[in-house]
Amino acid sequence: MNFKEGQQGKTWTDDEDKHAQQYAMQLVSSSVVPMVLKASIELGVFEIIQRAGPGALLSPSQIASQLPSQGNPKAPLFLDRLLRLLASHSILTFSLVTNHQDGQVDRLYGLAPVAKYFIRSRGGGSLSPWLDLYQHKVTIDSWYHLKDAVLEGANPFNKAHGMSAVEYISTDARFEDIFKTSFIDYNKLFVEEMLKSYQGFDGLNVLVDVGGGNGFILH
Repeated sequence: MNFKEGQQGKTWTDDEDKHAQQYAMQLVSSSVVPMVLKASIELGVFEIIQRAGPGALLSPSQIASQLPSQGNPKAPLFLDRLLRLLASHSILTFSLVTNHQDGQVDRLYGLAPVAKYFIRSRGGGSLSPWLDLYQHKVTIDSWYHLKDAVLEGANPFNKAHGMSAVEYISTDARFEDIFKTSFIDYNKLFVEEMLKSYQGFDGLNVLVDVGGGNGFILH
């Protein structure tokens, strides 16, 4: 069958075929975005931009100068590659400015609306821990056994780690902390949005959180 022929003999146009090819490439590299986002969060990029003030735009060099370690002279160059990818997915904004001294065009980056959900705060409500959970090696290893769920009826997590998720959490203190923190922060976001429209708790004198971890959701 001709590659441009779809079901029921439909023929794709050149534009449709080009779009399909681009989409296929996007799917192949889809794991890159969350890993770049994770690295940027670990570097504290969003907090650095936030501290510069509302609507701030910073260059890679300005951001790199505030990183925890200053041992890599090429850090601004490598950082710019990460930031460009995030900007292409509307996670960051960017602006091009010309340096009047040398005529060089620099990129400046700012926070897009979605970025606020990845900024860690003492009050919680960040999705950064949730990203940590989904991109953690413990979780990723399970996906390599997804086909086993179809072929064997196996549980992918059990297949990868030789025990259930509940059992594993009790053996890995770091992963347990990530797991709990991700739900605490997510619940803060969820509850705040829910209470904007749900009035079912009005008038209650006692509210019990059963099986709710540390009870943070009640606050």
